[in-house]
Amino acid sequence: MKQTYKITISYDGTDYFGWQRQPDKKTIQAALENVLYNFLSKKINVIGAGRTDAGVHAVGQVAHFMADMKLDNSELQQAINGQLPHDIRVTALEKADPDFHARKSARSKIYQYRIFNTRDISPFLIRYALYIPSPLNIIKMKKAAAHFIREDDFSSFSSNQLLHPVRNVFRSEIKKKGKEIIYTVEATGFLKYMVRTLVGTLLEIGKGKLEPEDIDKLFNLKKRSLSSPTAPSKGLCLIKVNY
Repeated sequence: MKQTYKITISYDGTDYFGWQRQPDKKTIQAALENVLYNFLSKKINVIGAGRTDAGVHAVGQVAHFMADMKLDNSELQQAINGQLPHDIRVTALEKADPDFHARKSARSKIYQYRIFNTRDISPFLIRYALYIPSPLNIIKMKKAAAHFIREDDFSSFSSNQLLHPVRNVFRSEIKKKGKEIIYTVEATGFLKYMVRTLVGTLLEIGKGKLEPEDIDKLFNLKKRSLSSPTAPSKGLCLIKVNY
């Protein structure tokens, strides 16, 4: 009898073309599905809570799949990890209710973006953070981040092609720890490239090219502008999915 399994996955997205399977591309979803195929000799569809872009990392991505497995949870988790590449790990595995859906059941997602604002950066961090040696106005960036807390049309801050671009962002904050700047954002959902575009806009403010008050003007455009560039993917990480 088929059982619904909920898994939490951590991965270094540097060498992957994002979560979603693509023909002849190396993706997280494909890696998981290939391992399950090896166990069952048939295709198992692994559904993720969010489709992280190419190069984006995760410490708390969640997915589900349905299968008839004879191993207990601990044995199955160990078996899957034994066949996965070392830059992908299943950190938790449990049986879920039949109606659980990793994406549809999610109440919110939390992303973080890391920036190192210093003259130099450790080679052990360069894959996971954006390196900016020039000064940034952190006070203005913090003020600007608060402007994103709203339920609104976020078309100006994404590569959106959806009919319904309204999203509810209820956490948007910047904290500075030494030379590191961490932007945390939580919402019910995100549009394509939305978090990276929010970061790109905040960086323009930190560099003095925009003012915090300009964010409301950008919202009113309801379309993408050159004032909102997309930050590189390597600094972005999916931290947690709440249910």
